[in-house]
Amino acid sequence: MTGLIPADAVAIGFGAFLGALSRYQAGRLAAEWIASDPSRYGKFTGWHTAGINMGGSFLLGGITASPVVNGPSPTVAATAKSAAASPRRLLPASFQGLSPRTKLMMGVGFCGSYTTFSTYSVDVVTWLQQGKTGKALSYVATNNIGGFVAAAAGMVIAKKLFG
Repeated sequence: MTGLIPADAVAIGFGAFLGALSRYQAGRLAAEWIASDPSRYGKFTGWHTAGINMGGSFLLGGITASPVVNGPSPTVAATAKSAAASPRRLLPASFQGLSPRTKLMMGVGFCGSYTTFSTYSVDVVTWLQQGKTGKALSYVATNNIGGFVAAAAGMVIAKKLFG
C-alpha cells in the first residue's frame, strides 16, 4: 500500500471543507424554516438530514458513474469522433469525465462530509428512546430506500450524460 499523495489529501480536504459548510448551511436553513412556524413545520424536525443524505447519494452515484479521464484533454478531432460515435450523449464532446483527483475531491471529500450517517443514527436512536417508533422506522426507510434510489438515479443520469 502506498502513502497518501499530498495533492490528493489537499483535494479531499478542500472537498470536505465545502461539503461540511454546505451541510451546516442546509441544516441552519432547515432549522430557521422550522423555527419560523414550529406548530406548522415542527413535524419536519430532523427530516432535513434524510434530504441531505439522499441528495448526497444522488451526487455520489453520478460521480461514481462518471468516466475517469487521465492526462490532458483529448484533441478536438478525438472528441468530435467520440461524440459522433455516441449520439445519445448529452454533454459537450469536450467534457469527457472526471479526473481521479476530482472524483476524490467530490466523492470522498464533499459527499463524505456533506452526508451524515452519524446524525441519522442519533436521530433514529433518539426517536426510539422517545417512543416515536413509527417516525424512526419511516426515517430509516426513507434514508435507506431513498438513498439507494437516489444513488441509482445519479448513476443512470451520469451514464446518459456521458453516453
